[in-house]
Amino acid sequence: MKKLLSLLLMLTFVFFSACSDEEETPTNSTPTDPIVGTWISTGNNVAPLLNTIFASVGGVDTIYAIFNSNKSYTVKQVNKNRGILNYAGTYTATKSSVGNIYTIKLEQSSPSVITSEGIYEINTGVTPNTMKYEVVQTSGTQFAPPTPAAGFGSTAGGTFGTTNIQNYVKK
Repeated sequence: MKKLLSLLLMLTFVFFSACSDEEETPTNSTPTDPIVGTWISTGNNVAPLLNTIFASVGGVDTIYAIFNSNKSYTVKQVNKNRGILNYAGTYTATKSSVGNIYTIKLEQSSPSVITSEGIYEINTGVTPNTMKYEVVQTSGTQFAPPTPAAGFGSTAGGTFGTTNIQNYVKK
């Protein structure tokens, strides 16, 4: 009888031990900024204003923008003459109260020190995700950045219209 009772107790222990492994995995409560990742802009997605600015090299072919979770970024701009420009710095992004629009401030540290500000909106309803992005250099210029309230095309009070809007596809 003692052996049977010991066997039952051991089986009960094994059963409950096996069931206790069904613990929930804790979830990360810190949401990831939707801009984090690699974004590519090419062809008609490149802002027309950039093609005007870089007309002497044939315009811009492709832009690769990488936004990291540690708030650093790198951008590789490949011009149509195959010349490459690399930019790097840090950024802060804040969700606005207007739809899914975020404000962004970029503190570029390379190749020169400048500040740019603007807005972006990510469409997570499509795969791959897409991003509408409009920023302008604010340090050393009189240009006012676009605002969520005024919407896309509001750089410098709307002076540039939609020519400063960049469209990206997430890689």
